[in-house]
Amino acid sequence: MRVAVIRFPGTNCDLDTIRAINSVPGAVCDLVWHSDDVNLSKYDLVVLPGGFSYSDRLRAGAIAARLPVMEGVRDFAEDGGLVLGICNGFQVLVESGMLPGALLPNSNGRFVCRWVHLKVEENRGPFTNLFDRNEVIALPVAHREGRYHPQEPTAGDGSGYRVVMRYVDRSGRRTAAANPNGSYGSIAAISNREGNVLGMMPHPERACDPLLSPLGRCDGLRLFLSAANYVRGSA
Repeated sequence: MRVAVIRFPGTNCDLDTIRAINSVPGAVCDLVWHSDDVNLSKYDLVVLPGGFSYSDRLRAGAIAARLPVMEGVRDFAEDGGLVLGICNGFQVLVESGMLPGALLPNSNGRFVCRWVHLKVEENRGPFTNLFDRNEVIALPVAHREGRYHPQEPTAGDGSGYRVVMRYVDRSGRRTAAANPNGSYGSIAAISNREGNVLGMMPHPERACDPLLSPLGRCDGLRLFLSAANYVRGSA
């Protein structure tokens, strides 16, 4: 699996993401500066990592979403390539229109940094095929503008996006306490209808080493392994 990790001014999770992906057997990862002249079609997966692109000026992800590289990312996705936006990368995907809705400031008005439990609601896509449906996993979040709100509050599958993960408690129940940012419907991750574009606020790259997890788990690694599994099956 060939992977391009796009770096913008203010990106700060790019090297963590590359380290995580490089732990996937057979993965080859390139760090790509946003203005580099690069042909994305040679890659299987493009990742927009976390951070604070352009210092979150205007809105989180708003400036990066309007750079020329995003036209290439859009074309890549339209041709069936895999695109993953993590935290700020999710914000960029929403601002660019590649995923619907908006990511608003957290309901408590503060930066939230903690581990959360998530229920995997969609396991048929490229990024979750190694998870069980309704499996409860644990990943960390770290953001101030992560409160997802859809364009149509009653929308869901079949209306432009699919809910892939929701914030839950350790027993899999949706509760206010388990929702770190006030996201509508406890939504933590969505994909487009086709499933090849995934945006998520939690950080899978920070849950790929049991030494770094308070639960001793590597749930994030399975997301990258799922992508590699999908690419192998599509080859």
